[in-house]
Amino acid sequence: MSTAPVFSAASVWRQYSALTKPRVVQLIVFCALIGMVLAVPGVPSGPEVVLGLWACLGIWLVAGAAAAFNCLVEKSIDAKMKRTAWRPTAKGELSDRQALLFSAALCAAGSLILYIMVNPLTMWLTFATFVGYAIVYTVILKPLTPQNIVIGGASGAMPPVLGWSSMTGDVGPEALILFLIIFLWTPPHFWALALYRVEDYRKSGLPMLPVTHGNAFTRLQILLYTVVLMAACLMPFVYGMSSWLYLLVAVVLSLGFMGYAVALWRNYSDELARKTFRFSLIHLSALFAALLVDHYLF
Repeated sequence: MSTAPVFSAASVWRQYSALTKPRVVQLIVFCALIGMVLAVPGVPSGPEVVLGLWACLGIWLVAGAAAAFNCLVEKSIDAKMKRTAWRPTAKGELSDRQALLFSAALCAAGSLILYIMVNPLTMWLTFATFVGYAIVYTVILKPLTPQNIVIGGASGAMPPVLGWSSMTGDVGPEALILFLIIFLWTPPHFWALALYRVEDYRKSGLPMLPVTHGNAFTRLQILLYTVVLMAACLMPFVYGMSSWLYLLVAVVLSLGFMGYAVALWRNYSDELARKTFRFSLIHLSALFAALLVDHYLF
């Protein structure tokens, strides 16, 4: 009698869905959507709404493909870390072949949708983002340098650019400002997580900044990045993309992030690092939501 585990269709679906890192992809699509909305003056027309929906679908599929490929490449590392040990590839619930085919299928489908239904520029930018995250960051940078999240953060900062190009067919300075905000936000966001997960990263062998340079140095870097990030968050107002409403929200959120960074720098605790990480998620989401509200009110 066979003792092999039997997986229901729902169970297998959940495993494949987990490979796409749904929460991360949701934030990616949200940031891309902000880029789309800001690229269109006033209320979008019917055809523009349809175009945006196709773009969201294509970006979601390619982002999910990149996440699945990441899970495949890092399965042995994931298995050593409490935060990621549950992933289907780390647990052996999905084979390498299954994960690779799934990633390839998502990437191909998303790229085809973007090329045909949106525009070639967005497809190529999205595919370049896939390569940047799945290959350059995951395979090359992450195991080699503690600056992996800084350099690799360029891929994570691309969603607003993808959204902007999907609606306009080009990349404007406004899109690059949004890119800069996310690029500077990524290191302090991720290093706050790495601080209270440092033992996991030490076991995994990854050269994350708290492992290679210590807790105190990492906390100083978080603080410095939040200062520079605040300047970047003011640029939409300075450039004329937004009004005083966004400026007020940006200042409050940026001072809040800096406040957490200062507290973390002065007196470290794992709980404070967790709170800093959680606030960083609120910071980015609320900042982009404020841009969206400001766009329609003023």
